[in-house]
Amino acid sequence: MRTRPGFLARRAAGPTRGPDHTGGTATTTGKDAPERPHVGAAGLVLAAALSTQFGAAFATMLFPHTGAAGAVTLRLTLSALVLLAIARPRVRGYRRTDWLAILAFGLAMAAMNHLFYEAIARIPLGTAVTLELLGPLVLSVIAGRWPQSLVWAVMAFAGAAALTGATLQVGSLLGVAFALGAGTMWACYTLTSRRAGDRFPRLDGLALAMTVSAALSLPVGISSAGAALLSPRVLLIGLAVALMSSTLPYALELVSLRTLPPSTFAVLLSLNPVVASAAGLVVLDQALGPVELTGILLVVAASAGAVHTAARAHQSAATGSAPG
Repeated sequence: MRTRPGFLARRAAGPTRGPDHTGGTATTTGKDAPERPHVGAAGLVLAAALSTQFGAAFATMLFPHTGAAGAVTLRLTLSALVLLAIARPRVRGYRRTDWLAILAFGLAMAAMNHLFYEAIARIPLGTAVTLELLGPLVLSVIAGRWPQSLVWAVMAFAGAAALTGATLQVGSLLGVAFALGAGTMWACYTLTSRRAGDRFPRLDGLALAMTVSAALSLPVGISSAGAALLSPRVLLIGLAVALMSSTLPYALELVSLRTLPPSTFAVLLSLNPVVASAAGLVVLDQALGPVELTGILLVVAASAGAVHTAARAHQSAATGSAPG
């Protein structure tokens, strides 16, 4: 995985440097973005979702050779190498608390990815992504404390209940538990990435945290997959998954956030469960039933609604009026 959009959205909320490493000028902010056409930027976000979810689907091709733990280790390690080459992060001049923030970020990233891959090894991809989305959704509802948030919480609970009930009839309780655990770690990822993003410039924090997550994963992956990790075919698939799941979507989202308001960006990302369901159907032949699809749509609607409510509340707070 899987890197997550919170890191990107915060970078777009204020002036940021371009992704080049030559001291490029600042890009646009989220404030002036609504005045510009967003169709192209929205297309980039959806393309990033396609890349991420199809990358996750292709990752399951590694499972027979490396197991879920080996596949995660390979993806995190290759993603870290690519990000280190692109970002070339500075490592001097930071305090102990800064490195503790990176350690926490990397730990959350490693746990989130391992739990998610263990989930998709047992239950359909669309189901796993939907249940995982509950983590940041619950965090948003708790942090918001707006009356409308209760509506989205009830809707999300109903969707998750329908989805879990349908999954348990044909799937794995352990898979559901892993997906919910991944969602919990996604919420932790959101909090720790904020701290790291405040302390490290540009891509430095993400590259360093990805390196930490890869280092934490290596003992587990090596013990699980052993020499299979060095197979040329496995390495080739792993590199493709790393590029599809991390490098390409990050680049697409970063470009889109130069003209797309962060709130719109977050709403579009709520469509990830739908994209994941399509990827599961096309790549893995995972057809979902009516109850499962209804549960996914309920969670997607709750996520989009929570984002919209938060954006309206923040806007109302800025103008001194009550949120609508």
